[in-house]
Amino acid sequence: MPIRITGMNSGLDTESIIAELVKAQKTKVDTLKKKQTKHEWKQDAWKELNTKIKKFYDGTLSNMRYESDYRKKTTKVSNSSAVSVITGANAINGSQKLKVKKVATTAYMTSAQLSGNNNANTQLKQLGIDGSSKITVKTAGGDKEININGDMTIDNLVNEFRNAGLNANFDVDSQRFFISGSQSGAAGDFSLEFSDPNAQFKLGLNTAMTSDELDAYVNKYNYTQADIDNKVAEIVAAYDDTISVAQHEIGQQDNNMAAMVADGYDPDRTSAIINDEIKAVNDDTSLSEADKAQRLEDLNKELALAQEYEGYQAAKDSQQAIIDKCLEYTDGAGNATQTLKDQVADKFAADLAYAQSVKADYDAAAADPSKKLNLGYMTKGEDAVIELNGAEFTSSNNVFKINGLTITALEETDETVTITTTEDTDGIYDMIKNFIKEYSALINEMDKLYNAESAKDYEPLTDDEKDAMSEKEIEKWEQKIKDSVLRRDSTLSTVSSAMKEIMMSGVEVNGKKMYLSDFGIETLGYWNAADNEKNAYHINGDEDDEYTKNNEDKLRAAIASDPDSVVAFFTGLSKSLWGKVNTLMTKTDYSSSFTVYEDVRMKEEYDAYTEKIKKQEEKITALEDKWYKKFSAMETALAKMQSNQSAVTSLLGG
Repeated sequence: MPIRITGMNSGLDTESIIAELVKAQKTKVDTLKKKQTKHEWKQDAWKELNTKIKKFYDGTLSNMRYESDYRKKTTKVSNSSAVSVITGANAINGSQKLKVKKVATTAYMTSAQLSGNNNANTQLKQLGIDGSSKITVKTAGGDKEININGDMTIDNLVNEFRNAGLNANFDVDSQRFFISGSQSGAAGDFSLEFSDPNAQFKLGLNTAMTSDELDAYVNKYNYTQADIDNKVAEIVAAYDDTISVAQHEIGQQDNNMAAMVADGYDPDRTSAIINDEIKAVNDDTSLSEADKAQRLEDLNKELALAQEYEGYQAAKDSQQAIIDKCLEYTDGAGNATQTLKDQVADKFAADLAYAQSVKADYDAAAADPSKKLNLGYMTKGEDAVIELNGAEFTSSNNVFKINGLTITALEETDETVTITTTEDTDGIYDMIKNFIKEYSALINEMDKLYNAESAKDYEPLTDDEKDAMSEKEIEKWEQKIKDSVLRRDSTLSTVSSAMKEIMMSGVEVNGKKMYLSDFGIETLGYWNAADNEKNAYHINGDEDDEYTKNNEDKLRAAIASDPDSVVAFFTGLSKSLWGKVNTLMTKTDYSSSFTVYEDVRMKEEYDAYTEKIKKQEEKITALEDKWYKKFSAMETALAKMQSNQSAVTSLLGG
């Protein structure tokens, strides 16, 4: 909006005068805005109501059309702590006898408590494991080997168990490994076999052993001198193989270095020397840029050759270090040093001593029951077994699906459990009750909207009008209008009347016309029902309905005596009502799909208001500009007149 300075010569309040001159036009804008606001509130009211109708249509009403949704069954069990049952639609009615002979278990190993304060990064050597050995994981899917050594961490070992198909974890708080099968039942059973039983004990993955097993365990480490000699010879052979490989690698590097020298490389030109020369060239300010660039290019090529040569030398040195280490234990000709012989003998003696200490702990515990062994515990994976009507069934997970029943075994029991399957009359009743409740709530809202009090003396407020009222007063004023926007709405009348008509119509069942009243479902009557609830239905005998709970319960009686007729009636009624609502929600030129009101037309009308308001505001702007120009001309004329008067006065000597 342009800034105007007016009334400088005339002294008139031009702004106020022009505002009054265009006031009539601004009133037209306010009127249009009020109509648009009221139209918008009507759109919002329809959107909210349409959402509720669509929800009823898609949910409860849609489900009520299918007979299969009514066919609910229930099963009672004589001992719910032993077994639970979920009943399918095709379960057979009647009583059956069941025994839970065994519940499924998951193979589970809990290690002995490890000593110390270990965590995921603790190396196995800190647990006393020295050298390499193997753990064979045996499962129904086959055997998998895990290689372990002292440099591995606890976390590495846990991951190896997981890679072998087990669930594994190390709990820092309890200092125990927890390992289980990947599934419950016999299919998930597993076992661990250790090539080094001492490693098994040091990891705490040992269980109780018999006297014979203990003797065999100790004897495994009761080595003879021949065993020691054989082990020494095995290690020497490995060292000799390592020396041979290292010597071959050294020969390869010698060949590489000799080839470089043959090609003209000077070994005395080391990378350190060349780097110093590169630095000197970079620092030399007497060289031209071209000479410096060429010199640096040559030096960098030479540096690359030097680094390659030195790399071969480093590889040689690394292999020589390996040979030197091996020669601490062997002379390279198949003979062991005394150091190696002593180390092997000490290792064998330590293994035997550890095995003997374990046996001593067992013997002490056997002699004194108060001394408890720190052992791991293993539970085998077993399938669940039940006996139903004399036939035996097994399951890996305690769940049995048999002839429409989903049976879950909870605990073993010697007693016979009776399971009884019957029609779920409560389920049919609850389904119908929910349908009546939702329909009645929906029709009550429609009646409330249609019969709302008139708000003909109320119009949406302008900003100036709002400024003169409190927020509570504004809210109350606007709510009065919003509550009445669908009053006596013809579309609302059409929708509600169509639904009421279907509900009052009968359904033919087995050649007989039946009505809701035949099942004790009726309205309260015009004089007994509250305002806007006169078309709501109530079920006689419904304990949750204060109006009809003491009346005869015809619906439950009908479900108990003839459920087929009840289902036939309500599926027929629901199909008719669903079909009618579906027709009302059909897409037209004025409404979208699944919409009972003319949302397309209403949007067009809203947009038309927007265009009218825009044009009217443009008229006001043009009118204001017109008047400002006229007043501006007047101010200019007054200014000239005042100027002439001053000139005349001056001539007259005033």
